[in-house]
Parts: sequence; structure tokens; C-alpha cells
Amino acid sequence: MAKAKTSVFFCQNCGYESSKWAGQCPACKEWNTFVEEVVDKKTLKVRKEVSGVVPRTFSEIELSDEIRISTHMPEMDRVLGGGIVPGSMLLVGGDPGIGKSTLLLQVCRNLSGDQIPVLYVSGEESAQQIKMRANRMGTFSDSLTVLSETNLDLIRGVIEKKKPQVVVIDSIQTMYNEEVGSAPGSVSQVRESTGVLMKLAKTLGITIFVVGHVTKDGNVAGPRVLEHMVDTVLYFEGDRHATYRILRGQKNRFGSTNEIGVFEMQQEGLVEVENPSEYMLAGRPQNASGSIVACSIEGTRPILIEIQALVCRSNFGMPRRTAVGCDYNRVNLLMAVLEKRIGLHMNDYDAYVNIAGGIRMNEPAIDLGLVLALVSSFKEKPIDESTICFGEVGLSGEVRAVTMVEQRIKEASKLGFTTCILPKVSLKGIDKFEGMKLIGVDNVQEAVDVL
Repeated sequence: MAKAKTSVFFCQNCGYESSKWAGQCPACKEWNTFVEEVVDKKTLKVRKEVSGVVPRTFSEIELSDEIRISTHMPEMDRVLGGGIVPGSMLLVGGDPGIGKSTLLLQVCRNLSGDQIPVLYVSGEESAQQIKMRANRMGTFSDSLTVLSETNLDLIRGVIEKKKPQVVVIDSIQTMYNEEVGSAPGSVSQVRESTGVLMKLAKTLGITIFVVGHVTKDGNVAGPRVLEHMVDTVLYFEGDRHATYRILRGQKNRFGSTNEIGVFEMQQEGLVEVENPSEYMLAGRPQNASGSIVACSIEGTRPILIEIQALVCRSNFGMPRRTAVGCDYNRVNLLMAVLEKRIGLHMNDYDAYVNIAGGIRMNEPAIDLGLVLALVSSFKEKPIDESTICFGEVGLSGEVRAVTMVEQRIKEASKLGFTTCILPKVSLKGIDKFEGMKLIGVDNVQEAVDVL
């Protein structure tokens, strides 16, 4: 007789299954990610052939108007692409204590206020603990029900009986399926539990929010197949010791993944930041060298950020380079361009670059701001506080065009900036802005000469 139980090794990163342990996963090439789990063969069911399933052509498929449910949080709706899509499954990840449960509890409060039946399932807190946290946020409607349970079979029974329109699972790592013999939080449990919840979402047409723990690398714990199964993956970013939070979409089948939502953590919960540019520029230094404001685009929203640079002579043979909020290799590349194209020798100087506010930007349009901040600090010459810049810098020192130029200029004008340094090729077809002086430059040397 065959054994009822057998040991299988799973990769915690990608979910690859192997009959023996290996130091490196052959699928994702990660080291020391295999864990041993016991699989009960009695629970494996043979899938029977289903009759009556007929494929259809595109002309036979009827489309209905997409109906979205608003969360009454414009920042949240922006990231979701306009609201919640019924029948979808969303994964929310983030560091411990960042505010994932607080954000979803506020979403549940807003939805229940519209008399939408919502079920909040917590495997980490009791019902009393959830109410203690909810009392800080205000009053909740009776349309919101709370269930403190980790058994997925019981949770599935409650969902099928109550038929709520929105369900929150906090968190997927605490849920366990009795048909799977491994412990809660293991690769098998997370994968099977997500599969059960996905089937409920699609068959009953309900929206399910799933909270996922993250690893020390910042990725959702468990197999990467978890991110492939859900419709939307949202990451809640930011330093939990700071007040701001950024909600970023990593995957969205029903909208753009370039949008971000900015929140501020306060005593009563998360408060939306309607103007992130003004928030990021608060507390700018006066007449300080190495500081300039650049404009970046996140999705369809222009965000003004302060780029700070500090260049000082090195006391060691190898100068130090540090970049916070931007790509470290990009800073090294731009410093090489400055040395080669305009003769600015910084090979014996330390360079520290920081994007104030703790936000991270990787758009090439901030290249010109990085260059001018480095030059300003190196020459100890402050830049006019009413000046803003944007543009991509190439290896030849040229300043290349960027997208959405008018939106960037309008955002800068709204916040009181009067001078804008931008690529000369981007000036074509742009109307004059009242109160804004537009200076087009072809290369880095021209931009430095302007300042």
C-alpha cells in the first residue's frame, strides 16, 4: 500500500515543488528557500471530466457596463483605477505596523455607510480588539459584521450563508484549510487558501481584500504564485515612524499600475493628502546650496519633490557615494557626465543625494534636478527658491524631452514657482503660462550657465 502521507519540499519564493531538498531553487534561482511540508495523499481528489462545457467565440460574449464601487477615499479609488470591481480579489501587502488593517477598516466603514454588506474576518485579533481600534475612527454602520476565525471551512460557510458584497481577510498567512496537512502560513496553506477564496469571489461575485505579510526584502510572504492569482496587488509603503504613507499598485487588471495614493497617519486613522507636492515641499531650507525642486510624474499626477545634494571633500582614497530616494547607479552616471562634459572634477569628493520627504522616485525626468543640485553644492551657490526643473540627461550631456510637460508646469505654477528649466525640445507646442518663465536648455552646460 502507498503511504497516506509524504514529504514534499516547496520553494518559499516561487512555490516550486520538489521531492528532495536543494540548496538553490531551479525555478527562481534563490538560495535556501526550500522548506519541507507533509502532504496528505488522501485529500488529493481526482478531477473528473465535466460535460457540457463549450467554448465561445468573442462575438458570442456579451459585455456589460463596468460597475465600480467607490470607497469614498479618492486616493484609494485613484490607485484602484476608479473604485472596487465586484468579483475581484485584491492583495494588500506592507511592513508590520504600516497601517494595512487601519486602511481596510476605514474602507469597510465607508462601504458599510452606503449600506453595503461587509464582512471583516480577522485571524490575528479578537472582535474586542478590532472594536477598540475602530472606536478611534468614528461610528460604524450595522452593515459591517466582524468574524474572528482562522478555519477557512467555517469562513467559507459564513460567506456562502451571509453573502456579503465585500470581504476582508486579515491575514492570509493565518488562515488554514483542513484539507491541507501543513501548518498555517506555509506555502501549501497560503496557495490553497487563496485558491478557495478566489473561487468564492468569482462564483458569488463578491470582492475580497486579502492582507499579506511581507518578508525582510519587502515582498509578500509565500509563493509568488499568490500575486499571479489575484487581480490587484497593492503595496503600502513608508516608514512607520513617519506620518506619511504611500499606496502603490504593483498589479491591476482593471486599471493603471502607475498611480499612487498618499496618506498621513493621524490619531483618528489615515487621512488623505490631496496635494502631495505641497506636503513634500514643507520645511524647505532658505538660501541653502545643493537644493532644488524637480517635478516627477506618478501615473497621471505631477508631484514636486525637493532634491538635496551634499558634496564635500573626501578624507579617504575612495570617495563615498550615497543616494536615498533615487537610483544609486544613476547618481554615479550623472556625476561621470558632469566630469566629462563640463569639466567638473568630483573624483576626490564625497557625494550624498537625498529626496526630501522619504519618497522614492525613479523617473528619468529628475535627472536634471540631480545634476543641478550636485553642481550647486559643489560650487556653494544657492539656487533661486522659485526655480523648478525637469528633464532627462543623456550620456552626451544632452537634456532630452519628457512627457506631460504642461501638467508639470501647471502644478509648479499652482504652488508659486516662477521659473522653469526644461528641455528645449519640449517647448514646441506649449502655450505661454502667465507668471511662469520657461527656459529651454539643450545640454547640461546651458542649464548650469542659466543658474
